[in-house]
Amino acid sequence: MVSYSPLHSTPSREQALHALYEAAELEHCLMCTYLYAAFSLKSSIDEGLTAEQLEAVTRWRHLILQVATEEMGHLMAVWNITVALGGAPRIGRSNFPLDPGYLPAGVVVKLAPFNAATLQHFIYLERPADSNEPDGDGFAPERVFSRGATGPRLTPMGMDYDTVGAFYQTLGNGLRLLAEAHGEDGAMCGDASLQLSSEEVALPGAKRVICLKTALAAFNAIITQGEGAQHNTADSHYQKFASIRAEYQQLLAADPDFVPAFPAATNPVLRRPPRPEGRVWIEDERAIATVDLANAAYGLMLRLLAYTYAVPKGDPDKTLSLDLAIGLMHALTPLAERAARLPAGPSNPNCHAGVSFITLRDASALPPGPGARRFFCERFQQLAEAAERMREPGDPRTTAAASILARLAQRAKQDFDLTRPAPWAIPAAASPNTTSPAPTPAPAASVQDGIEQVDGKQLTILFETKRCIHARFCVTGAPTVFLANVQGPWIHPDTMDAERLVDIAHACPSGAIRYQRHDGRPEESAPPVNLAATREAGPYAFRGDLRLNGGFAGYRATLCRCGASKNKPFCDGSHHDAGFTATGEPPTGDATEALAVRNGPLHIDPQLNGPLKVRGNLEITSGTGRMVARVTSAFLCRCGHSQNKPFCDGSHAKVGFVADGA
Repeated sequence: MVSYSPLHSTPSREQALHALYEAAELEHCLMCTYLYAAFSLKSSIDEGLTAEQLEAVTRWRHLILQVATEEMGHLMAVWNITVALGGAPRIGRSNFPLDPGYLPAGVVVKLAPFNAATLQHFIYLERPADSNEPDGDGFAPERVFSRGATGPRLTPMGMDYDTVGAFYQTLGNGLRLLAEAHGEDGAMCGDASLQLSSEEVALPGAKRVICLKTALAAFNAIITQGEGAQHNTADSHYQKFASIRAEYQQLLAADPDFVPAFPAATNPVLRRPPRPEGRVWIEDERAIATVDLANAAYGLMLRLLAYTYAVPKGDPDKTLSLDLAIGLMHALTPLAERAARLPAGPSNPNCHAGVSFITLRDASALPPGPGARRFFCERFQQLAEAAERMREPGDPRTTAAASILARLAQRAKQDFDLTRPAPWAIPAAASPNTTSPAPTPAPAASVQDGIEQVDGKQLTILFETKRCIHARFCVTGAPTVFLANVQGPWIHPDTMDAERLVDIAHACPSGAIRYQRHDGRPEESAPPVNLAATREAGPYAFRGDLRLNGGFAGYRATLCRCGASKNKPFCDGSHHDAGFTATGEPPTGDATEALAVRNGPLHIDPQLNGPLKVRGNLEITSGTGRMVARVTSAFLCRCGHSQNKPFCDGSHAKVGFVADGA
């Protein structure tokens, strides 16, 4: 069954990494196939759906994309475990369709449009271990084979497994044996600062792996969430796909002509394939240009993800690269949807194109430093120029892709510091910031629950990374206190007058920067007027005695109103990459009397899959401070789709908005 016997022998670290590389490729492939099916779904009545069918298809698309996002979380968990073992994550994969032997014979992975057979295949892949679900029609393996090897092997070899859950159970057993042989510290010897965590990205799998317990917990979460989950596991991938199947069958019974998706190609390729079986060659020029740009964006995304694992926590390149990678997925979506709506070409009539997810020959990390940053800037510029050439008047998808890629190119050019040397080129005693040398010795610092605490003589500065929206009041108003783009300690409270530093903290709109005083003077207090400003194409900026979900949340916060933040209810800057457009100057509502009381507790309760419910005295203003409304209770849009912004109009239900809440 396996290349090593988990019950009788201990796998080498090489064998463990080899198995994790397969796990990464498996999760990566599943994610791509789910995305491909979702991109093929229709999205309007004009495309041949009734209103009832459109509502269902929109919901299915959301569920499939949710599963794909969770697969990305699984992939990140596998990458983190790989790094914990001292390896570099496997970012790339083989191109579609996979050759026999790359995965077990019973695990067939190929790009196919949404239909009953494809959906059944997804159910089969995510089935529990004791399930008798059949595979979808047309997904039978090309040939039956066994990958298992008898007897011990030094060379890593593939293993056979019936379900993905069984595969992860075998991996978990191997890790236990490795830890027993080398001790936990010896087994988990990798640099944890290279991993990705919830401080950088809001995905379930984004948890640092620092011991055997956290590694096994990651495997268990993957099994429970989807692959190999028991039938009664709530909200598993299996259950999600099964619910789509049930509704699909009902709609087909009511209308046998119901076709929810475009006939996108099965395993599309961009050149005449030397092995044409099971592949569709795309010949249409518009489709070729669309798929080419989508693939290039996907390839750059892989390079950026690899780079995030090559630089440690605290390096500004880490979060920037991750943000840009996520932005590229937003650009890929409209391109992939457009490809599914274009013809494949004359050799395949009645067949549409589709993004082929071509991988780079090698997607391993570029060496950190100016060379990598220059590469990324150049590549983003090339993609932005290609998207602009492709833009078609009246086509919202090419317009969206061009707009997103232009913004990403601008951000890469602006935020990648081409003058900052590579980490190994910086002398140990030198500071990268020659105009603002760090004090010696560095102030005492600690991190707890994601909040960095740095003690100064008069003030302790508190910095909460996940709330920061990079408004830059700190690094521009107090450049000797907050050092930008440095390795090691970056907050030095004693280099500025305490009262001036307090003013800088008060200017931080997100509340990421707070302080505690040691000089007996008053701590920060609630402002005299509760305010919520609507930022142009951006978040709400709240100031007041804020109670978020019933708990005290400070006096300043920026909350998402675009619907794209990975750190809801807080803004994380995703509105930039998502192409969110919303005025910061909404019209003034009906004239209202000034509130008798303008301060007091302001309760903000995000509603499940809905708006922000606000209770308390509040003045809503435009970004420039003009009065918009005075309220004591309101529902504020946070899905980004209301036609009555900043107020909710129920659009969240129509668009299938999903977010935690009460």
